[in-house]
Amino acid sequence: MNVLLAVRMYVSKMIQDSGPGMKVLLMDRETIGIVSVAYAQSEILQKEVYLFEQIDKSGNGPIMKHLKCVVFLRPSQENVQLLASELKSPRYGVYYIYFSGIISKASIKVLAESDEQEVVREIQEFYADFFAVGPHLFSLNLEKPIHGMEWNPNCLQRSAQGVLSVLLSLKKNPIIRYQNFSSLARRLAENIRDTILKESSLFHFHRGESIPLLLILDRRYDPITPLLNQWTYQAMVHELLSIKNNRVSLVGVPGAPKDMSEVLLSAEQDEFYANNMYLNFGDIGQTIKSLMDEFQTKAKSHQKVESIADMKAFVENYPQFKKMSGAVTKHVTLVGELSRLVTQHNLLEVSEAEQELACQEEHTQSLTKIRKLLVTDQIRDLDAARLVFLYAIRYHKHPSKDIVGLVDLLRRRGTPVRLIDCVEGILRYASSGETAGSSILTTKDVTKITEKIFKGLKGVENVFTQHSPVLKEILDNMVKGRLTEEAFPTVSGGESTPGRIQDVVIFIVGGVTHEESLAVHQFCRVNTGIRIALGGTLIHNSQSFISDVEAAVKSLPAGNAKYPHNSVPSGSGRHSKLT
Repeated sequence: MNVLLAVRMYVSKMIQDSGPGMKVLLMDRETIGIVSVAYAQSEILQKEVYLFEQIDKSGNGPIMKHLKCVVFLRPSQENVQLLASELKSPRYGVYYIYFSGIISKASIKVLAESDEQEVVREIQEFYADFFAVGPHLFSLNLEKPIHGMEWNPNCLQRSAQGVLSVLLSLKKNPIIRYQNFSSLARRLAENIRDTILKESSLFHFHRGESIPLLLILDRRYDPITPLLNQWTYQAMVHELLSIKNNRVSLVGVPGAPKDMSEVLLSAEQDEFYANNMYLNFGDIGQTIKSLMDEFQTKAKSHQKVESIADMKAFVENYPQFKKMSGAVTKHVTLVGELSRLVTQHNLLEVSEAEQELACQEEHTQSLTKIRKLLVTDQIRDLDAARLVFLYAIRYHKHPSKDIVGLVDLLRRRGTPVRLIDCVEGILRYASSGETAGSSILTTKDVTKITEKIFKGLKGVENVFTQHSPVLKEILDNMVKGRLTEEAFPTVSGGESTPGRIQDVVIFIVGGVTHEESLAVHQFCRVNTGIRIALGGTLIHNSQSFISDVEAAVKSLPAGNAKYPHNSVPSGSGRHSKLT
């Protein structure tokens, strides 16, 4: 159930099958990202791939018949037409063509007719149509897939293709279940079921004692998790600096080396990151110090080059020394910037207020704390708005709620109109996901607030870690056989859920978070017999989630939510009383 390994094996095999000799890798915009997330460019170069081209930008390139062309494309009509044009006037000696998903017979016919010079050696389907961010985490990189609480048709198709690709790469023919309140999840489930029935020959996998499960969720079941500040290394970097295809831009970061405008954060390529990506911020400070101490010890040993033997040892160890030097610089820069942002924007105090909103029943205390923070210049407009979003979701039914007053405080501090208007959008988004008896915010068995003293990193005294994503409850109920057919029906025409759960693919319509990825990681460590692959339309931080929500509620009729359209004043100065 390792999605990253599945993609790496596909890429390795397509290059290997083309045989020895110099090669060019011809891809499209998406497959470039799919490959770059799974492989470092240096690794690809070691496989005799010396040229990388994007098919929509390669039309006027030089003719190099001595190169073999390995083609890896999504099976879109546009790509088929571009490849057909390439084959009519081939620039390379031979072509090995691989599509990341199911290709139609009509498309194969178009390519066959274009191959007049018979340069195509093979055409295959290699099911790597998703971004394998980690061994158990994948994304489709789809921004704003929902408009007016309906699927963007292209995004629905892309989501189905992506999930089907995950299933085929893992060789799973699953039972399909979805969240009953969500027509979005149901449509995707039915789309996937229809394709599995149509392409039944592809899904003839031996099931064994337990039948795999595909569980399709809707982000509205938990709109809180994407809005919270994060305190584990990977999630924190994504929230404050943003990770895109395992890369982080350091442009504009004070003190960042000039030759380090972008850094790679991949557990596959970076041992320190692999060992520490789930650690909390304070522990990272300790491990960074240990890494630097180890590096300084090795650096001192490199200074003693007094004999031929010393010179030989230096040359042999230099690549590892250089790699370690780069890792130290990268992580010291990242942790230094995270620490600066935490201090500059008062994120510890903001996070404390967020955790209280998400996990406690202290309305008066939370309201007082939020009012105090909203008049503080030190916190960012984004953080101020997120506190109001959380409060609105949490207490919109409380008799003493003061959403209007908080929105007014946002306006007074000069918060952008877009964020002020989004208070209503977030509330409507969350309310459209409420079901009878559901609890989108609170978990009864959440741990108490824990305070941890961090001695390894100056300026950080404690973090709050009480929030637990709703996904954790779903996983617990799943393993205990408590996911009811009423709340999580099996898609019609499918089989019923097996007694024993072992292999599970979870896909969240509307995006997944690193906090949920951590929950899956921890769950599988405790429940060693269960393997889970978790994915979503996008891997969210708070800003990308807010953008998705804005698109989702745009053009939504006023009566579509449980609350009046004018229940929250907008940034334009509307003052309807929220009673």
